[in-house]
Amino acid sequence: MTKPVVAVVGRPNVGKSTLFNKLIGQRLSIVEDTPGVTRDRIFAECEWRGRTFMLADTGGIEPQSGDVILSQMRRQAQLAIEQADVIILVTDLRAGVTANDQSVASMLLKSGKPVVLCVNKCDTPGEPPAEFYEFYNLGMGDPIAVSSVHGMGTGDLLDAVFEHLPGEDENEEQQDVIHVAVIGRPNAGKSSLINCIAGEERSIVSSIAGTTRDAIDTHIENKHGHFVFIDTAGLRRKSRVDNAIEKYSVLRAQMAVERADVCVIMIDGVEGFTEQDSKVAGIAHEKGKACIIAVNKWDAVEKDDKTMDRMRKKLMEDFSFMPYAPFIFLSAKTGQRVERLFELITFVSEQNSMRVTTGMLNDVLALATARVQPPTDKGKRLRIYYMTQVSTKPPTFVFFVNRADLFHFSYQRYLENQLRETFGLEGTPIRFIIREKSDKQMK
Repeated sequence: MTKPVVAVVGRPNVGKSTLFNKLIGQRLSIVEDTPGVTRDRIFAECEWRGRTFMLADTGGIEPQSGDVILSQMRRQAQLAIEQADVIILVTDLRAGVTANDQSVASMLLKSGKPVVLCVNKCDTPGEPPAEFYEFYNLGMGDPIAVSSVHGMGTGDLLDAVFEHLPGEDENEEQQDVIHVAVIGRPNAGKSSLINCIAGEERSIVSSIAGTTRDAIDTHIENKHGHFVFIDTAGLRRKSRVDNAIEKYSVLRAQMAVERADVCVIMIDGVEGFTEQDSKVAGIAHEKGKACIIAVNKWDAVEKDDKTMDRMRKKLMEDFSFMPYAPFIFLSAKTGQRVERLFELITFVSEQNSMRVTTGMLNDVLALATARVQPPTDKGKRLRIYYMTQVSTKPPTFVFFVNRADLFHFSYQRYLENQLRETFGLEGTPIRFIIREKSDKQMK
């Protein structure tokens, strides 16, 4: 089930990062009494009244500024607005309503997204001062008085956000739908793949612009199932290609991965692997998503009968941190192997959701430890009492052991390989949690 996204936006130095840290309960965003400290968007989970959502902190918006850094911050804030389900507009009681506040409010009204107006720095308990009522002029409905430093009013703010979150029923209805994020660096062919899929399928449900948290979600239903393809393209400005483009591709990929069940990592088959590919793939790996590495433009590659094997071997080295991910060599331009891609997506999604019984796991564990003895240190041997699976997406296993420090990474990798050999678990990362218990506790 995907988490809703709530974006914290506003002009510089109104206390967005302080509020962000207060809501998530930790000091994650840098707080400084200087405009422009927060430049990149920062994401963290926030929970309120039993609902978990992603909170996004953004850099301050200077609508009229021509400064390069400020314009990049404005662009990032616009991305956050596009992708958010709910927006918190933060203003400053002491400064009053400024022209920039009015410009940002106008931008938000045009977005059509639900907006909660937060008047920050209301640090005096009791009724808000007369200046507070000036913020009704922004046309955002009832403002909420908050002191992000002291935490006053944050409960009322979160209650207002909660009222605008999409219903859980909407997510439950789509549990049979596989959300697929097509990620990769600019010009790898992400949009071409989406266009190829949308053009070939006869049973497209809809292609909805501007929905939920991204520019375009393409809904497709065919013999393989029901899919929502999340296109992360549309970032490349033809007039200028600079470092900011790569930054935006990573930011967009983060949001797409958060929503996805399966990530298709697009590689340019002509140019080959780059460091940017590794960064984008690393996001999907860290989030525990099912992954497929798709080598695009295969029709344009000069090849012989061993080219694919050589390319596969090279990419396995490049993506050594995710050896579980299958490869597919396709062409979005000609449609080569696109049908096979649907089969792979369905397969790795099932693997990512796989659940194994505790009895079967411990049978495998017993065989594995008998074949290769657990490590020892100074005469003390690692003892693994038992293991169990605690969650899926990704499959996560808890090991109960006598000493966690003896459970070396190399032995964990050995057990991971045994699990994969027995149960498959292809296309998905595996997570291990180590719990230390004494012999007495296990009796």
